[in-house]
Amino acid sequence: MSRQGSSRAARIGVLLLPCLIVLVCVGVTTAIAVAVQERSVREATAERVRAVATSLAALDQVRGALSDADGDLAAATRELQPLADVVERAAGVDYVVITDDRGLRITHPSPEERGRPVSTDPSDVLAGEEFLGTETGTLGPTLRAKVPVRGPGGAIIGTLSVGILETRIAEDFDEALGRLLPWAFGSLLAGTLASSLIAAALLRRFRRFDEAARELEGVRRTAAALREQSHEFHTRLHVIHGLVSHGDTDDALAYIAEAAPVLTESADDATHDQPLLRATLEALRAELGAVGTRLETAIDVSSELGGDVTLVLANLCRNAGEAGSSLVRCALVERDGRLHGTVEDDGPGVDPKDVERVFSRGFSSKPDPSGAGRGIGLDLVRRTVAAHRGTVELGRSALGGACFRFDMGVRR
Repeated sequence: MSRQGSSRAARIGVLLLPCLIVLVCVGVTTAIAVAVQERSVREATAERVRAVATSLAALDQVRGALSDADGDLAAATRELQPLADVVERAAGVDYVVITDDRGLRITHPSPEERGRPVSTDPSDVLAGEEFLGTETGTLGPTLRAKVPVRGPGGAIIGTLSVGILETRIAEDFDEALGRLLPWAFGSLLAGTLASSLIAAALLRRFRRFDEAARELEGVRRTAAALREQSHEFHTRLHVIHGLVSHGDTDDALAYIAEAAPVLTESADDATHDQPLLRATLEALRAELGAVGTRLETAIDVSSELGGDVTLVLANLCRNAGEAGSSLVRCALVERDGRLHGTVEDDGPGVDPKDVERVFSRGFSSKPDPSGAGRGIGLDLVRRTVAAHRGTVELGRSALGGACFRFDMGVRR
């Protein structure tokens, strides 16, 4: 995996990590809460059946009825069954079973089961032990409490069993779970939202870092290119200086022509006394000619022009050449102390949707393979013309491409 791929994978991991942490934490917390809730429901139910059984076993009515039974279970049932029915409804238990000392049922929710032996072994309870747990009886699996019933002298005269069906315990747990889950889902939603906001903030930070890294890389490449060009430029200057200082003018000109070929045409009369303008136009002819673009000029000026004017002309002509034009026409006329210029080409022109942005700094419709940045020349033209109390506008050329027109004051 490439370094860039590893970095992207690491960032995706960082962005997903908050959501994963929230999911795990809420999941674990919910699982623990469910387990605690289930245990709490079961413990509360067990405590309830045990308390009911213990309380009933201590009632004088129960103890008296069992003591007076003497094998007459029907009489004991008539006395204790109404009590058992009331306790079942009041305490919310499923059954209250009272037996004699032989394990025969005196009370039971089902009349047909009364007088019969209990379905589970009562010997341990008749021996004085208490029982709390789940067993399966005639009604099904129940969580039950069994306690012995003692007579006035302390002798065991019967047993008392109170139970709640496991199905009812499951229903109670489902009800409690129904109250718990909305909180769990709410926590998950809030945590996910918070983690998403954190992830979005991290993503913005990563993007800023990426942008800063790209800008830094562009600056680094530009600085390296400038150092290389500066070194080469100084070397060429030393060569030219050496040739000129020894009087080898022809060799110096030949060396310059080899390093930067100059296309010369018959000079305009208007540029005869304009060395800076003449040199600029010759350099532009060479530069544009190198990419297959021909430069035509029409100059009619009387004032000596400075570097600001040549800067405007050079940037507009160069921009036209870079647009893929085969012909660039440059006209400059001086009237009433102002300069009026036109630079037009036969290229593809400017997309109408980009006309409003074309003079903005940093905007360019051309690719930037160097990474050094484009969109500077036209912004520089706009600011230079404005500094001379002038204007510049973009239109359509008769040649088919773009046409830039400007006017600016002549610097005195």
